[in-house]
Amino acid sequence: MQAAAARARRLLASPAASGIQGAFSAPHRGCAAGAELVVLPRLDNGFPSSPHQARSFSSNLPRTLLLRTVTSHWQSKKPVRYHMSRAHFATESSDIDHPKESAEELYQKMLKSVEAQTMPPNAWLWSMISSCTSEEDIKLLFQILQKLRVFRLSNLRINANFNDHLCMKVSEACARVGVPDYGLKVLWNHNVYGITPTIGSAHYLLQHAKEHSDTKLMERIMQVLRRNSLPLQPGTADIVFSICYNAHRWDLLSKYAARFVQAGVKLRRTALDIWMEFAAKVGDSQSIWEINSLRGKSVKHYTLTTGFACAKGSLLERKPENAAATIKLLYKHLPDQKKPFKDDRKAMEEALITDIPKMISSMAKSGLDIPVDMDKLTRQPEAA
Repeated sequence: MQAAAARARRLLASPAASGIQGAFSAPHRGCAAGAELVVLPRLDNGFPSSPHQARSFSSNLPRTLLLRTVTSHWQSKKPVRYHMSRAHFATESSDIDHPKESAEELYQKMLKSVEAQTMPPNAWLWSMISSCTSEEDIKLLFQILQKLRVFRLSNLRINANFNDHLCMKVSEACARVGVPDYGLKVLWNHNVYGITPTIGSAHYLLQHAKEHSDTKLMERIMQVLRRNSLPLQPGTADIVFSICYNAHRWDLLSKYAARFVQAGVKLRRTALDIWMEFAAKVGDSQSIWEINSLRGKSVKHYTLTTGFACAKGSLLERKPENAAATIKLLYKHLPDQKKPFKDDRKAMEEALITDIPKMISSMAKSGLDIPVDMDKLTRQPEAA
């Protein structure tokens, strides 16, 4: 211990130590703790472990801090590492994640920030959007959006709306909570919330309408899209066609299909399949051929759905040869599905035996005079 103390005195008396600026004198005492964490790991039981380390230690450490550290070690007889670990623990404890705040708590925080003429952090707004679980939360969200919009205009001179991604998240939150009326507000070009309407935001609401088979909501959404001149996309047609098909609304599907075609939207194969299958289901052969002509411009090969829809169209027009040719063509262009096609032949025959009479019966109930003997159609094939 005496030898170590002597080495420390020599270090303090050395020119290198005396020439160091007093970085931790009175004006800089607030930074001493942070510097101590950097220096202390070089110590072994309070002292440099080697002469080389002692030289580098003395050239980088202020004299006042070294004297205070050594004296503290002699008085308390405790390792200096204890001070380092205690300070390090305090730093880590401040980074512990806080429990997730509710939408109302985040609203109050942002409101106080705005009232204090300070723009709240963006993270608070994002957290509030993800924390919305009720209609009351959504109502608070739109209130704070309006206040932030005014604050950005008056205090920050920012005329631009919030970015598109945030606007889509607002729409998603409205659909998730189940308040589509608020979601419709984000689709208007002129609003007081600083929200830029996008077709992606509309898709969240349309998906909500699909999950609840709500054709009225779908019609309202499509009406708002039209009034605000939002461009329709192929994905929009996929959702709208699915809603109409599931709700058995051929009239709605025909109406919106014409609108998509007029807007120049390139329909995907899924939308075309739904459209042609529905046309065959209601027995509209003219629509089948019109849709098939449109399909040929964008899709080269038939799918099982479109192929059988064309075959049904031929049967509706009493052209069984054309129906057979269509099935042959379908079989030719679907080599990977030959085996399931063969395996499902019996199921297909049974479907034709049951579907055609059902179709004719539905046409008769709708007022059409069809002189067809149903007994002959429903007669079972004789056993071999």
